[in-house]
Amino acid sequence: MTSEEKVYDNQTGFAKDHIREYVESNGKQGYLWRGVPTLLLTTRGRKSGMLRRTPLIFGRDGKNYMVVASKGGAPKHPAWYLNLVANPEVKIQVGADKFTVRARTATKEEKPRLWKIMADIFPNYNDYQAKVGAGREIPVIILEPV
Repeated sequence: MTSEEKVYDNQTGFAKDHIREYVESNGKQGYLWRGVPTLLLTTRGRKSGMLRRTPLIFGRDGKNYMVVASKGGAPKHPAWYLNLVANPEVKIQVGADKFTVRARTATKEEKPRLWKIMADIFPNYNDYQAKVGAGREIPVIILEPV
């Protein structure tokens, strides 16, 4: 990812305004959404090759960041998750800090502990997994600074 490449912001629901606020204030506004911390994730489209940015609730596990690919309990994974699986080196902005991370999906062994951390931050994740049922296991993604 180069600084000259255009980044396309998620345009769905609240995302467009959230991203604009976050970027324009350099993370002073938008970092907290409904009382929970958010980051901006920039992935490279697996089909288009374009840079895509979306706001996500995050948690921490030591030096690592975590996000959940819930898509509100939809039956399919969000596009940003499919993009980072295809291209795991991604950029995040946390407040004013911008840096590169390597993304990976939590293993079956790691997930229960990390899910609890994320569900404590945003309890709706439990509802989303119940909504999806056995049809889709909602991934927890670990973002490791490089």
